Amino acid sequence: MRKCSRDRVKLKMQSPSEKKPGAGVYSYMAQWPISTLAWSVRCDKKSRLAIGSFLEDYSNKVELVQFNPDTSDFTTDTRLMFDHPYAPTNIMFFPSEDPANPDLIATSGDYLRLWEVHDDRIELKSLLNSNKSSEFSSAITSFDWAGFDTRRVATSSVDTTCIVWDIEREALDTQLVAHDKEVYDISWGGFNIFASVSGDGSVRVFDLRDKERSTIIYENPVRDCPLLRLEWNKADPRLIATVGMDSNKVVVLDIRYPTTPLLDLSRHKGSVNAISWAPCIGQQLCSVADDSTALIWEVLGADFPLENGCNLEPLMWYGSGSEINQVRWSATDLDCIAIAFLNKLQLLKV
Repeated sequence: MRKCSRDRVKLKMQSPSEKKPGAGVYSYMAQWPISTLAWSVRCDKKSRLAIGSFLEDYSNKVELVQFNPDTSDFTTDTRLMFDHPYAPTNIMFFPSEDPANPDLIATSGDYLRLWEVHDDRIELKSLLNSNKSSEFSSAITSFDWAGFDTRRVATSSVDTTCIVWDIEREALDTQLVAHDKEVYDISWGGFNIFASVSGDGSVRVFDLRDKERSTIIYENPVRDCPLLRLEWNKADPRLIATVGMDSNKVVVLDIRYPTTPLLDLSRHKGSVNAISWAPCIGQQLCSVADDSTALIWEVLGADFPLENGCNLEPLMWYGSGSEINQVRWSATDLDCIAIAFLNKLQLLKV
């Protein structure tokens, strides 16, 4: 068992008197640099996370980490760590609170893989390959597991395609040529609806009921600059957030008003690496960047529209010791945000 450290609190709010009594920072040191992370949403496995390694080797790792909010301890079990080919580009748990559902983890990299979690081991359940005529497969850059239809996982790939998988049948359901260049991220927005971003600099929305068409709702104004990150707000499906390469801005889009951003959140002083909407609430967004800060934004608490978001300040910020590359907001504890930098996992109790 490993114990966490209670770091010096650096959470800052615009109004210090409103700060919650339980605010704090809790750290876990992994054995390797962290590439990605995910929260479990099962009601019987609260405060459980999965973290993936970032090693410049074929052999990488995924580890389960359990946080105990009563004792502020992290615990791990070497039996609940497994080898992963290449660094995982994304990790997600089965998106259901119901413990009657299987305890599964999905990972992406060279393939989409499903892993089954047992009390004393984790086993590979299935490997999903879209190119069974060849031993080679195009790298999967990311994926999103549909919470409203847990049979469906949508993946994005460097080969310009997006694929919707039926994981019950362990088969490809739909494959679309989505963009003109590599597709870097993907996010469900509702039943049959998903969006993706690409090296072509566009955000495109797809409706599986009309597979021949897509709608471009935003194009990066910086010429020939890819969009790398995308997250659809699951609690308020009007809103999508996206981030461009080497950009200090988070662009918030309202799909009712395509092409014109609702907000440009531009208070970071370095490139933004990851974003995460607050689950269930739909009003707050956390962004992390190379400037070693995590910023929390109240995106619906101001008088809109704001000209380029220039008047919107973060609701809260946190300063770390290094460039932050990952962030995930907990769906079971809405006051808890997980971030990762170097080999450190930190939980921010906000």
